[in-house]
Amino acid sequence: MCCSQPSSPPTPSSKKTYEFGTNPSWQDEFDTPGKPDPTKWGYDLGDHGWGNHELEDYTDKIANAKVEGGNLVITAIKEKSGKLDHSSARLVSKGKGDFLYGKFEIRAKLPKGRGTWPAIWMLASENGYGNKGWPDNGEIDIMEHVGFDHGKVHGNVHTKAFNHTIGTNKGNNVMVDQVSEEFHTYSCEWTPDAISILVDGKSYFTFKKEAGYQWQQWPFDKPFHFILNIAVGGDWGGQKGVDDSIFPQKMEVDYVRVYPLVEKK
Repeated sequence: MCCSQPSSPPTPSSKKTYEFGTNPSWQDEFDTPGKPDPTKWGYDLGDHGWGNHELEDYTDKIANAKVEGGNLVITAIKEKSGKLDHSSARLVSKGKGDFLYGKFEIRAKLPKGRGTWPAIWMLASENGYGNKGWPDNGEIDIMEHVGFDHGKVHGNVHTKAFNHTIGTNKGNNVMVDQVSEEFHTYSCEWTPDAISILVDGKSYFTFKKEAGYQWQQWPFDKPFHFILNIAVGGDWGGQKGVDDSIFPQKMEVDYVRVYPLVEKK
């Protein structure tokens, strides 16, 4: 594991307060043109719908994910790919950047158009709880946006007890101006006691670990990794269809930075 987190992370306590380091413990500034840094990013590949009936084939082609102009550019393209009619990319830091607690900061400019579904999110790197997968091991959505509802940015967490499939999802949303024209900073502040989701430094959703929570409510005590992707269509992104005239569409990422959790003295 390549992250610079403490070997023994702080344990929850109502008496403890936390802050975050001022220097990143893991980062990618996307300064080297070409394919994304293979020491930091791998790929999820395939055209099987990803549990959401999505319409893209995720590839490792440079046309779908490359670094240029100081940014990571993920591009969804209307083209035959695999058995589907769109290609895109889904980058993952699993095994190359896995983190327990911290401040996670991603500066990005989002695609637009009906049928796009970009996301900046995190999944557990170890699946030790319950069904050994989703939702039992948790999900942290730092940013989701669906093109048919332009400008509304969502932050959510998913667990066995709290998820959209059973109508108990925990999350919120906020309108962000110029979401596809300008870069905005999407952040998550994760401590042993709470997860907060922010845009441009302003928190709009906080999920607190309540007394009595077990892994079913709070599986967020194990390392998680980043996922950056643009989905096409799907159960949410495709609710109002897909406008194929909009493609290609890009999500541009200026940087990804992780600041370590520090227990206040």
